Amino acid sequence: MTSSSTEALSFEGVAQEMSNPLRNYLERLVGNRATAEDLLQETLVKIAKGLPGFEGRSSVKTWAFSIATRVATDHFRRPTSKARIVAFDETAEPEAPDPDIRDRLVIDEMSACVRGVIDGLPGDYRTALVLHDLEGLTAAQVAEVAGCSLANAKVRIHRARRRLKQALENECTFYRDDDNVFRCDRNQ
Repeated sequence: MTSSSTEALSFEGVAQEMSNPLRNYLERLVGNRATAEDLLQETLVKIAKGLPGFEGRSSVKTWAFSIATRVATDHFRRPTSKARIVAFDETAEPEAPDPDIRDRLVIDEMSACVRGVIDGLPGDYRTALVLHDLEGLTAAQVAEVAGCSLANAKVRIHRARRRLKQALENECTFYRDDDNVFRCDRNQ
């Protein structure tokens, strides 16, 4: 959907086009599928309310990501959204998982470790990193979503990457297990 066709925009069209990208973005931002679904619904409600006043000064995609970012920021401000540590019961893992399940478990473990480090980044940096490096938005689009200058968006992306690299080096131990699989453990 282009911003030049603002009069042809329908909520159904915008919701159909943007739901999956927004859901993925929110899940990456908050680290929880159920919470991301809730935030997506809240985002879609705000899009529906705001669509009649959408003037097309930005693309629909950028506008929708801006709304999702504000919804996620509000979520993180709520006292009930504090991070929770969930114990992993190792006895629940199958004794001899098939290779596909084992690979998925290793990827999930690595993702959880990195996710924990990304969650520790300041909000502006986390948002810039997720939008640019995971969602594929340009620095200019990140600037528009974040409501800052292009130069500031580039600085946020750069600093977020630097902090992520530094945090991964300080907070995670990377190693190869007995099967030569690359793994990550979060330092306690």
